[in-house]
Amino acid sequence: MHNSHDPKVLPLRDGVSPSCVVTPTQGQGLLIDFLCERLPAVSRMDWLQRMAAGEVVSELGEKTGPEALLKPGLRYYYYRELKSEPPIPFQAEVIFRDAHLLVADKPHFLPVVPAGQYLQNTLLVRLKRELDLPELSPIHRIDRDTAGLVVFSVQRATRGIYQALFRDRAIHKTYEAVAPYRADLDFPREHVSRMEESGHFFRMHEVAGEPNSRTQMEIIEHNSVWARYRLSPVSGKRHQLRVHMAALGLPLKGDAFYPEVNDPEPGDYSNPLQLLARSLAFEDPLTGLNREFVSRRSLAALPTA
Repeated sequence: MHNSHDPKVLPLRDGVSPSCVVTPTQGQGLLIDFLCERLPAVSRMDWLQRMAAGEVVSELGEKTGPEALLKPGLRYYYYRELKSEPPIPFQAEVIFRDAHLLVADKPHFLPVVPAGQYLQNTLLVRLKRELDLPELSPIHRIDRDTAGLVVFSVQRATRGIYQALFRDRAIHKTYEAVAPYRADLDFPREHVSRMEESGHFFRMHEVAGEPNSRTQMEIIEHNSVWARYRLSPVSGKRHQLRVHMAALGLPLKGDAFYPEVNDPEPGDYSNPLQLLARSLAFEDPLTGLNREFVSRRSLAALPTA
């Protein structure tokens, strides 16, 4: 898990903040035994090497070695490392930056934050490293498969003010998507449903009950087979636009998860999800200025068949 940490304990390294693990309030024995049991993805040999390099440090600033005893209820910091991380040969562009906010225009396939097999090849870590911004933090997320705008807080002191914009739905967001055209469906329309986790991996699905997700939809252009849609999510559920469109029988072109899971091989960039976070507009709570940002990216032309 990632916590705000004291940079004197372990500094940012290659744009990566140290990870943190908390020891249980009960228990005794060696710290390394606890680490091996709690974080089995890291081998005992790796923990020994990290300890030898002085890279397993308690919140009190004590470097630990293989003989260190487990101290209950203490935070220990370490660097998350990945032996072989898939390269991502696409770059984001920073389209706005001031003392408080940074807006990046992200390519398809680049994750926003570290997860799974991605660490250095994530938007957050690349920006922290390239721009030397240790407190940079995303104030919302878009999927790895989605391209377009992501807003970051530059400094911890004002982060909560901007996070509240997203929490209170005070940001107007529009997306563009390419999906099948159905002449029997009327647009513009609003799609409202209850979305919950499906229990399958991290997919979401619609269920009966009180609605918790809402998307406004309109058609920008279409031919007889495909259409380009403008989608404006009012709520912010995971995969909301993908689930809502699939529920209408309009799965997004290139969607590897909806309606069926068909995950491409790593390194296959041939069929990007046709979903773009196109624009963001809000009143800046610090300056009172109306801000609007528009992605410089675009989706593919409509296929004709």
